[in-house]
Amino acid sequence: MESLSMQLVLPVTPRDLCKAWLNSAEHSGFTGSPASIVPHSGGVFTTWDGYISGKTLEIETPRRILQSWRTTEFPEGSPDSLLELLFEPEGLGTRLTLNHSNIPDGQKEMYEQGWQDYYFTPMKEYFKPRNK
Repeated sequence: MESLSMQLVLPVTPRDLCKAWLNSAEHSGFTGSPASIVPHSGGVFTTWDGYISGKTLEIETPRRILQSWRTTEFPEGSPDSLLELLFEPEGLGTRLTLNHSNIPDGQKEMYEQGWQDYYFTPMKEYFKPRNK
């Protein structure tokens, strides 16, 4: 099994970012793809048209979310991976730390690139300050 850790600073409060991750409409908004999320511990979720699925295991708003996580590309019989999201205040925004563990062997680089392309890059655009 493999693991990865990535960080991103966004101009949004930890509370708002934590809540957005667990909100179907906002998650869909910042990824650009439909998400269905039951926003409480034990709640299931799917994103990217069912490519990603899992269950929210723990929520400590506004500091931490722990989810079981898998894609349709996990080898048959593979256990779910674990996704831990940490939300820490930094300046006027939030440092998001994404710790993804228990990734099937040989898939780390693919998911690292996926987090960058399908989450971090569009989140920078979605959460950037707008001129009023």
